[in-house]
Amino acid sequence: MPFKANADRRGGQPRYPALAITTALTLRAVFRLALRQTEGRIGSIPALLGLDLAVPDHSTRSRRAETLEMPRSHSGSRPVHLLVDSTGLQLCGPGEWLVEKHGSRTRRSWRKLHIGVDADTGRIVAAGLAAQDVDDASQVGPLLDQVADPIASFTADGAYDQDSVYGEVAARHPDAAVVLPPRSSAVPSATAETAPTQRDQHLQTIAERGRRGWQKAVGYNRRALVEADIARFKRVMGGGLRSRTDGRRATEVAIAVSALNRMIGLGRPEYVRLA
Repeated sequence: MPFKANADRRGGQPRYPALAITTALTLRAVFRLALRQTEGRIGSIPALLGLDLAVPDHSTRSRRAETLEMPRSHSGSRPVHLLVDSTGLQLCGPGEWLVEKHGSRTRRSWRKLHIGVDADTGRIVAAGLAAQDVDDASQVGPLLDQVADPIASFTADGAYDQDSVYGEVAARHPDAAVVLPPRSSAVPSATAETAPTQRDQHLQTIAERGRRGWQKAVGYNRRALVEADIARFKRVMGGGLRSRTDGRRATEVAIAVSALNRMIGLGRPEYVRLA
C-alpha cells in the first residue's frame, strides 16, 4: 500500500513499499511485459476489486529496481546438496526495425547467469550475474556466500575443476564433498600417496572403475537437475535480460528466481524408483 509523503506540501509524491515494487516486477517477469504494459496490468487489478489505490508508474519501478533488496529464505534444518552451473542470457538492444530504419549495426552482448540448486527440493538457492568473459570458477565464492544452510556436497561440471573451487568450498564448509570431474589430462597431486585430496580420490576411482563407474559412485548424475532448472528458467522467464543497468539486471534475475521457487512450492512431482 502506498502512502503519501509530504502530504501537507505541494508536489508531494506517493512512496511505495518494497512489496509493491516487487509485486509489480514479478508480474512483469512472469508475463514478460514491458514496463508500461505492466503499469496497465497492475492498475487494472485494484479497479476489478473496486479499490481506489495508486500504483507505481513505470519510471518509479525502473528507478526502484536499481536498489531493490530481495529477502533470502532458507530452511536452516538440513544440509544442502548444492548443484552449480551457468548459462548465457542475452541483453536487450535495438531491434531489427531500428537497424533497418537507421542503417546501424548492433552487436548483441550477453551475461552469464550462475545458479546453485538444492538437489533435494529443486529450489534455486543462489544466483548471480557476471560478464561473459568471467571464469565460472571465480563465481563459486559469491554463490556459496548466498547459502545460509550447511552444504553437504558441491557438484558442478568440469569447467569448475580448479584448486580454487576446492579451496572456496573447504574454507566455508570443511566437511562438504566436492564432486567435480577431473580433466582427461589430470594427474595426482604430489601428496597423493600420503595425504590424498578429494581430487586425488576422484582420479583413483576413475582409474579403477572408469568415468561411468565414478559418476555412479559419487552421484554425479544428479547434476542433470541443475540443467533442468536452467531450461525451466529460460522456458518460463525467457533467455534474455530486459533491464539496461547491472543493478536492475541483478534485481530482474532475483525476481525471476523468486517466482520460479514459488511455482515449485505450489507443487512438485515426487519420483520413486521401482526397480
